[in-house]
Order: sequence, then C-alpha cells, then structure tokens
Amino acid sequence: MAAPAPFRTLRFKFNNLSPFSPTNGNNLFPNRFLRLRLRSTAAAGRCSMFVKSPPAVKNGFLTFNGKNTLLGVPENVVMTPCSDSSAFLGAVSAETNSRHVFKLGVIEEARLLSLFRFKIWWMIPRVGNSAKDIPVETQMLLMEAREQADGNTAYVLFLPILDGKFRSSLQGNLDNELEVCVETGDSTKIGPGSSRAVLVNYGDNPFGLIKESMKILQEYSGTFALRETKQIPGMLDWLGWCTWDAFYQDVNPQGIRDGLKSLSEGGTPARFLIIDDGWQDVANEFQKEGEPFREGSQFGARLMSIRENDKFRKAANDDSSNKPHNLKDFVSDIKGTFDLKYVYVWHALMGYWGGLHPNSPGTQKYNPTIKFPLQSTGNLAHRRDIAMDRMEEYGVGIVDPERIFEFYDDLHRYLVSQEVDGVKVDVQSILETVATGLGGRVSLTKSFHESLEKSISNNFQDNSIICCMAHSTDSVYSAKMSAITRASDDYYPNNPTTQTLHIAAVAYNSLFFGEVFVPDWDMFYSLHDAAEFHAVARAIGGCGVYVSDKPGKHDFEILKRLVLPDGAVMRAKYPGRPCRDCLFVDPVMDRKSLMKIWNLNKLCGVLGVFNCQGAGAWPGLENSVQLDSLELTGEITPADIEYLNEITLQPWTGDFAVFSFKSGSLSRVSLHGKLRVNLKTLQCDVFTVSPIKSYNQDIQFAPIGLINMYNSGGAVDAVEGVDDSSCNKIQIRGRGEGILGAYMNLEPKFCYVNMEEVQFKFSSEQHFLTVTVPTGTNFWEIDIHY
Repeated sequence: MAAPAPFRTLRFKFNNLSPFSPTNGNNLFPNRFLRLRLRSTAAAGRCSMFVKSPPAVKNGFLTFNGKNTLLGVPENVVMTPCSDSSAFLGAVSAETNSRHVFKLGVIEEARLLSLFRFKIWWMIPRVGNSAKDIPVETQMLLMEAREQADGNTAYVLFLPILDGKFRSSLQGNLDNELEVCVETGDSTKIGPGSSRAVLVNYGDNPFGLIKESMKILQEYSGTFALRETKQIPGMLDWLGWCTWDAFYQDVNPQGIRDGLKSLSEGGTPARFLIIDDGWQDVANEFQKEGEPFREGSQFGARLMSIRENDKFRKAANDDSSNKPHNLKDFVSDIKGTFDLKYVYVWHALMGYWGGLHPNSPGTQKYNPTIKFPLQSTGNLAHRRDIAMDRMEEYGVGIVDPERIFEFYDDLHRYLVSQEVDGVKVDVQSILETVATGLGGRVSLTKSFHESLEKSISNNFQDNSIICCMAHSTDSVYSAKMSAITRASDDYYPNNPTTQTLHIAAVAYNSLFFGEVFVPDWDMFYSLHDAAEFHAVARAIGGCGVYVSDKPGKHDFEILKRLVLPDGAVMRAKYPGRPCRDCLFVDPVMDRKSLMKIWNLNKLCGVLGVFNCQGAGAWPGLENSVQLDSLELTGEITPADIEYLNEITLQPWTGDFAVFSFKSGSLSRVSLHGKLRVNLKTLQCDVFTVSPIKSYNQDIQFAPIGLINMYNSGGAVDAVEGVDDSSCNKIQIRGRGEGILGAYMNLEPKFCYVNMEEVQFKFSSEQHFLTVTVPTGTNFWEIDIHY
C-alpha cells in the first residue's frame, strides 16, 4: 500500500449565508470556496486541521492565520503576499544608502531560534523569548506560536533573502523590535531599501515549513537549487581521511602514505582523501626566514602558480627516491596502492588565503590586484577572527572578476591532468569584504560562484566540490550546483570546550543548510576523548564520514562501528536535525536539556541522543555558564523521528522495536511510548527505531540491522515475507558483516545467510533475534524460517 499523502485539500462551496462566510461581509475567499488543509501525520501521531487565512498587515499588526506575529509594525513596512501562508516583508526609506536598518515590529513572549553568524565564516544557534534575544547577522529565525483554538503548536519562519543588489539579515534591539538590515557591501551601490527583504511563512510542521519556504524562495529567485535536485558526489558513501589535523600545513607525500597504510592495515581503509592546505605553490612575504613566527602570518601568503609545491614535485637535479616526480605521479601511486576512489585537494576561493601574488609570472595572466577587506557592521559586532584580521592587515590578491572563470578553469583542468577528482573550496565569505568597486557583495558572489560551478562542471565528473567557510546567505543563495557545504566551525581536537558545541551547531545549522546542501560535519580524530561523541553524530548525520587521524593514531573499535570492511559507510537518508522538542531549548548551556537528532534509513528511523551540557559555552556567552560535568536524564519516543510515514507502510502493527546501542537492549514501544535515557557529559547513545509489521498473520517482525554498527538500520535494504506451500519465511537483504538483530514475536526454526544455514540466538523475553553474518560478507540475503 502506498504511503499516505502528506496533505489533503478539501474544498467546500458556500453561499453568503454559510457559517464559513465572514459576518462582516468581507469575503476572504474570492473564488467562493473554503480550502481546508488536513495534514496527514498519523504515522507520526500528529494530526491537525486548520483554516489558513492569508497573511496581512493591518492596524500595526502582522498576522498569520489570524494570529498576531509582529506588533507595532511601522507604516513604511511593505508586505507582498506570496502564497496562502507566506509573504515578503520589506521597507524603504526616503534616503538612498548602501546600508539600511528597518524596524519590522515587536516580538515578545515567544520562543525563538536564531541561526546567526558569530564570525564572518560561521553560523551558530541561539534561543530566546523576545526580539532582544535575536543576534545581529541572523540568517534564519524560527518562532513558535500556539493556536488559540485547539492548543496545537504552529510556527512562523523568517528568512532574510537577497533582493536585487541588497542582501538582508535580521537582528533585534533592546526594545524587543525585530529589525532587518539590508546592505550592498559597496559604498557606491546605493538604494532606498528593499521591498522584499524577508520571506515569512507559517505552518504546523517546522521541518515541512522550512522545506516549503526554501522551495518558494528558490522558485522566486532562481539563483540557487535545492539539495534534492542536485547531483550528490559519490565520495559521501565512503570513509575519508583529511590531512589537515594530521599534519596541518606540513602535509607531505610520505605522511599521506603512512596514514593511508595504517587505516588500511587496521581494517577500515579510506577510499576518499582530502589533501588539505599545504600542497600549493605559495610565498609568504610577511614571515621572514629566521624570524620568530608571527601568529596568523600564514594568512598573508599568496599563490604563485596553480601547480604543486616542491614537496610534491621533484626538481630536475633531484635524485632522491622518496619524492614523487610530480603531483600526478603521487596521486596515481596512492590510488593504485590503497585503492582510493577519490582524491580531492584544498584551495581557497581566491586561490589562497592571501589571494594571488600580483607580480608572479604564474598568476599575472589573471590580473590580480591587492584589496584590503572591509567587514560589515554586522560582522564587527561579533567574534573577531585571526584569519580575517591578517587579511585586513596584509590585503588580498583579488583575481580580476573578468578573468575568474579562466583562473578556475586553468586550475581545475591542471588538477584533472594530475588525476585529482575534486576540490574543497575554502574562505568563500571573503567576497563580501572586497565588494566595493566590484559591483557589490550580491553581484560579486553570484559572478564568482557561477564561474566556480561552471569550471567544476567542465572539468570534474561527479559534481566534486565541498564548500567551506561559506555560511553567508550570499553564498548559500548562489549555489545552483554545489551539493556539500561545511556546516560548522572547525573541529578543534585540542580544545575540550568546543566538542559539544560542534555537534549542536551542525544539527541546528542543518535545519537551514540541509535544504540546499548535504551538510558536512567536518573531520574528527577517532582516537580522542570525544571520539565516540563525534562518531555517533557522523553516523546519524546523513553526511560524509572522514577522520583526520595522525598516522598510526586510530581507535579501530570506533571506526569499525562506522565503516564496513570495504571502506563503505552506511549514510542515513536526510541531514540529521534536532528533534521537535529541542528546537527552542539550549542543549549546551541550559543544564537540563539533552540534544536529540533524528534521521531515517530505508526501513527504520535512527535517533542520536547527546549530553552536550557542562563542557563548553557558546561564543559570546562564555561568562554565563559553569563548566562542570552533568548527568542528565531525559526521554525519547518514536514520535521524535519525523516523516515516519515513509517507513510505516502497511501492515504496521502500530508499535516500534527500539534498540539502544549503548545498552544493547531491545524494547517494544508504542508511537508515543517513552524510554528513559541517562547520560553524563560527552556521553551519547543511538537508538534504532523500527516499525513492527505483521507478516502472514502470525508473525510480527522488525529489522534492527547490524547491531555492531552505530547506525545499524543503515545495513538493511529490504524485507519481504514469503508464504507458500514450500516454506514460511522472512527474507532480509542488506550489506556488511557482524551481527544482524531483529524483533520477532516467535522463535524461528532455522536461519540461512546466503543459503548457508547458520546458528542464531533468540531472547523470548525481549523477542530479540540475532544472527551472525560471517566475516568477509559484503552483501547478504538472510532467510528466517518459522
């Protein structure tokens, strides 16, 4: 049976005497039909029915579905309806300028989630209860509102957007007024403001609301594409290794060989490699040889040519045996030796941190000029960044916008000739700081991204780009092809106060980024105090999985819970995002809330629970929290997982089998049934949630998957019941080796793996069946006879 439709629309014709007709004679439905939208979420246990009335601004109130959202809306605010639930908001001034700040109205006593840039490069979440809690540079604002009639929760979403030459962001003031800042980033590009600065939408499912809103915005702007329409690079499905935290800029060929070798010998071979910063031909005039190291001076270095440096290239008179002849020689060698499927290399959007050297023979054809970045007022309101500080001091060698495609095309064509498969493109938000005289930040970013994506398409075969340091909406709303972006600040292995923040930030940021990209959770160390914390997050994040271990420094027990013996990872279906009851709490600093992240596999849900309390504080709030370990107790329920109707097809019993990786226990739970979770700081658990279905009347069955893996359900591809004259059995198809677990109400008679009979164990108390999949098995078909 097909899955129930997520929406049904009923149309009732009425006359002027109808009880649905407005008593004041003003017909809100000019086509004389009332449209009721029934959201079918029976599988998730959330049903609602409500009448949507169009958004409106009247008498100083912005209303959605008849409920006040903003109070005291100024007269210069313009509202343009977009759909039955959405509208554009903006404002104009009598004065023309390159930057305006307009008041939109008051927000008080409402739960809020802001996603804002705390650095020019990166975004983090913040929760609050009124507009004064909304930070400068907010790029997504979600507000909770309660329906007065039935008590159901509804949500209002604010998305500041790009409109012509203006880019918008939100902020609050001390009078609890929501403000929109519109700016061009170029003092010569001025205007009266923007009549369409913010898309505002209303709905009863926060995830569906964000998805619907981004689709509306994509169709309106045409400047970006949604994740579900993009080609997804194949490297996401394989274990990766990034050289950054292993070597930093001291990366070298022998170190890379050593790291690949130790991962392979440990039984978790990397099939994807990122050669990060340190391979390029650069010069740094700001760090003189023999002088004491100046912190941040590396961000002044400039690119001298598009070729590799002498660590990866042998000079004509060099007869050493351990240095490759060139980059191609090295890449070809490691691909053949370690069975690598993908090799990516790092470069900055402008070539290198300090851009291109203006006087180098290898870069002069791109006509670079030194420009000194200028940050916006919004960026200066938050955390300073040493990379940005140094670039402001030293200047950046900006490629002539007329020649930017030529630069990217030359660079990428050269890399392809060296057998490189793709690129990680960093430092993308630099464009907004150098836009004066170059057309403004919106136009400049659009131009560079079009050239970058055209070059990627022309030269690489697999949409092979990872975007990084690109959290500005200038970049997000220019991404027509790019399918992966880093969703967090860096992973800092030597900073114990950032580990919990990293997990929470990516989960919340994925609410926004996940509609346009596959959010990238960054690398991590498998041998680290917080290694399992990070590993579980990657297992459920629907993201790429890559480590940055130093050679020989691995925890293979953790890696083998993530990676199959052939190097494949079992990636979940969607970007991992916070559960609904986590949207307006602070799982890092409120000292009571656990972080819960949900996702789906083909046949089951997965739920990660993390104790992020007591180990760190959000930037800007460091003085308001006590850092000490906390033990917290919380609850989970199958209803924490959204879109369960995608996997609870008939014949579903209405219950779920829930498996805890941490305890190894299996429970039968109803849709809203609860299980308690107890975790200390930096502890986590992952739950596989599988619908129990009826087969052949007598059998109730739910696959758990490979219970030796964090995301156990990712191993299962299909389940089928067979009932004929010859046998009665459940047939499961999947991949990987280890122990298959399943809920089954009756003990089987015997089990087969790929037609070979195997032993099994069955707990009659938990109805827990386990079958060992032999070592060396990549794909299997398991027959359970009863």
